[in-house]
Amino acid sequence: MNTTTATTTTNAPTPSPWRAPEISLRWWPVFLRNLLVWRKLAIPSLIGNIAEPLIWLVAFGYGMGALVGQVAVDGVKVPYILFLASGSICMSAMNAASFEALYSAFSRMHVQKTWDGIMNAPVGLDDIVMAEMLWAAFKSIFTVTAILFVMLGLGISHSPKLIVAWLVLIGAGITFSSIALIFNALAKGYDFFTYYFTLFMTPMMFLSGVFFPLEQLPSAVKAVAAWLPLTNAVALVRPLFMDQWPADWWLHAAVLAVYALVAFWIALALTRKRFKA
Repeated sequence: MNTTTATTTTNAPTPSPWRAPEISLRWWPVFLRNLLVWRKLAIPSLIGNIAEPLIWLVAFGYGMGALVGQVAVDGVKVPYILFLASGSICMSAMNAASFEALYSAFSRMHVQKTWDGIMNAPVGLDDIVMAEMLWAAFKSIFTVTAILFVMLGLGISHSPKLIVAWLVLIGAGITFSSIALIFNALAKGYDFFTYYFTLFMTPMMFLSGVFFPLEQLPSAVKAVAAWLPLTNAVALVRPLFMDQWPADWWLHAAVLAVYALVAFWIALALTRKRFKA
């Protein structure tokens, strides 16, 4: 007597790329791998990252500062070099984090296929994206720390509140690395990043109070600029350079936190779609 057993196969539904992040501590070996590779080029990388912001600081801070003199910040007159330094260090955090999360991360993801090799080990894509975000933030704070020591040597500010400013800059690095990873997930080649720098970063540098007070802008533009991540980073850091506590600090910190969380979630979802994970 023959019996036939009927088997039915059901295709498991494809998980949504917009599902909650699945993060474990396995991001740490990926972070450490990036650190060990970068260690060989740490000095040239540091020089390259701090040279441009210091040139901006010297050229505009001392050159234009001699013409401008002092700038009013919340009714307090401060030297232009201090005004510029407190804004440009936020800009440096943005640039360093963005460059690492764009060009370097794209090289590891698409060109060198490093991510594919890592995923052959028991490391998930979510852990890799998390490691790349934190690595880019680390590179930015490494650069910012070096610039901060140079500013201390120049006597621009000796406020003890600079320690708090350093912590704020860590948060800014996380925010901008998360935003940059969105464009990394969308990019087909290095040329795509030109749109990010030209259409997003460059306008934000001039609309966020880095080089001149926001009060100089038209009201409509100022209303938009108030919600830019760099604007809120500058609003937190500049009073600390002036040895003051920032007003409405919770609002500025909340804006940066929302940008970081939402941007990381979007970057993770787009990366999952790219890898069909």
